[in-house]
Amino acid sequence: MTSSVQTNGHGVGLASGIVAKPLPRATQRGATAATTIHQDLRTAIVSLRRKPGEPIAEKQIAQDYGVSRTPVREAILRLCDEGLVEIFPQSGTFVSRIPLGALPEAGVIRKSLERTTVRLAAERATRSQIAQLHACVERQHEVDTAGDPDGFHQADEAFHALIAEISGYPGFWAITQQVKLQVDRCRRLTLPVAGRMATVIAEHERIVAAIADHDPDRAEHSLTTHLDNLAITIDDVRHATPLFFSGTLGNP
Repeated sequence: MTSSVQTNGHGVGLASGIVAKPLPRATQRGATAATTIHQDLRTAIVSLRRKPGEPIAEKQIAQDYGVSRTPVREAILRLCDEGLVEIFPQSGTFVSRIPLGALPEAGVIRKSLERTTVRLAAERATRSQIAQLHACVERQHEVDTAGDPDGFHQADEAFHALIAEISGYPGFWAITQQVKLQVDRCRRLTLPVAGRMATVIAEHERIVAAIADHDPDRAEHSLTTHLDNLAITIDDVRHATPLFFSGTLGNP
């Protein structure tokens, strides 16, 4: 089966075996090249364009970017530290499977942070900020109609980031993004499920309505329900795609 290949802003193919345009000369210098390659591979892994268990060919990536293997190796070591790739000295480097054991803690941390920001957003939101939230939800409707899971993920991220911004603590969302990498990989599996994006939009609309009414308790309840439903959906997809996961889902 032939799959389409998306490219980054430099025209670099993100699938193995694709010959891409080299990076501009200025971008090829040391740490800058490593950072670019790390970001591109990270995006490809989290978006599931590179599937769990897929091999990572350092030589091919170096050729695609027009660099030596040193910045590629540095990028891969960063990904290893983030739990997104696994390195087996005698076998090679592979995209890591999603560790089930990491999901409960990530979920608890995310819920704790977002319950705080949504309450503050409900207390502090201005009319223009509420209008921005409505615009975010409208964007989600558009990408749902277009059948665009990648666009939906981006619109979903923007929605939650905006809530943190309205709360006055945008750094909370930055922390949340760091801890939910593996959860995001799971979310990408849930989005193609029929009706899933529409369900998420309805949950977002209830959150916006509570913020617009300046009702912190209802806003927190709506957000908690939203995140709990995500956990249930993730549990469904792990049974549907068991080879994408590793370990066991152990709740404390």
